Amino acid sequence: MIKVGILTSGGDCQGLNGAMYGLVKGLTETNKDKVEIYGILDGYTGLINGDYKKMKPEEFENILNLGGSILGNSRQPFKKINEPDEKGRNKVEAMISNYKKMELDCLVVLGGNGSHKTANLLSEKGLNIVTLPKTIDNDINGTDMTFGFQSAIDIATRTLDELHTTAKSHGRIMIAEIMGNKAGWLTLYSGIAGKADVILIPEIPYNIEKISQYIKDKLKNGRKHIILAVAEGIISQEETKLPKKELKQKRAKDGYISAGYRLEAELSEKIDGEVRVVVPGHIQRGGNPCAFDRVLTSRIGVKGAELILNKQYGRMVAVQSNNITSVPLSTAVEKPKRVDTNDEIIGYEFVNLGRMMEMIKDGKDANEALEAAKGNYGRFNDAAKYIDPRKE
Repeated sequence: MIKVGILTSGGDCQGLNGAMYGLVKGLTETNKDKVEIYGILDGYTGLINGDYKKMKPEEFENILNLGGSILGNSRQPFKKINEPDEKGRNKVEAMISNYKKMELDCLVVLGGNGSHKTANLLSEKGLNIVTLPKTIDNDINGTDMTFGFQSAIDIATRTLDELHTTAKSHGRIMIAEIMGNKAGWLTLYSGIAGKADVILIPEIPYNIEKISQYIKDKLKNGRKHIILAVAEGIISQEETKLPKKELKQKRAKDGYISAGYRLEAELSEKIDGEVRVVVPGHIQRGGNPCAFDRVLTSRIGVKGAELILNKQYGRMVAVQSNNITSVPLSTAVEKPKRVDTNDEIIGYEFVNLGRMMEMIKDGKDANEALEAAKGNYGRFNDAAKYIDPRKE
């Protein structure tokens, strides 16, 4: 008999139930009488408290399309994992003890970066661990994509789509603050899909002077509204000069509740126009998974089952070049995967096609017109010249 425990850790996202569906399906499809499933409630907190229940495979049958987690989620920050809990217990020892009491052959953890660090620690302590990568931030090392990411892109993109119509009607400058504290994947992809005029991500400190001048130029040339997609973890070029402690003190003194409102204040000082902020927040993690994530989680879950049946522990299921594979947990817990600022999706010379065609009509050589029509460093967008502070 193979005894498998499952927990969903950290913040929730779309696809948790789908991944468990694929996992249990893969484990029990041909081994139903040889596998026991234990659902551990509320993430690592449930493992610490010994809060779990034996579950039937049928309980996972109709959850592929459901958002949230049927097991519940909670946060146990890795940086505090070695600190005693409110009852004075050693949390790591309590988790190991309950793992052994349950006589588990494997613990499956569905989680993000912090959850993977705890999973890796438990693996180093001798527990058999398999993990499935979830986070809307798409920032786990070793995998091209995490489940929940595409569903969140769809939600953030719809937010931007709807902002365009209301912003245009009122002639407003609208800032959409998208989730992503240290990595800008979600903001970058939804910003491109939602045709944002300006996209700001944590990986590239922003220059408020350039952004405000760009907006002024757009408005001067007849544009009625501007949409900015900004990650919650953005930082200005000026702020990068401050030590972390001073930066924290500065922001506390400024009193803005989030990045979007901080940017709103900065722009309002420089631009004669109405600036508004929208924070979709946890809506980006809510609702049912999109079709893409339903397929992805099914594949990831089945691969997790394969690792367990083959006793390949200490590994994370990963997506690489659209293939489902696995990597060591030690790889997964390396530095978070951030947007590569040299990637083609971030920066390349774009061509103002309208200007190029005008010059050709005026008799200029096509190659000369092409060179003259090349713009500054940035993503291609007929409506917006991207602001990249690396190019002065």
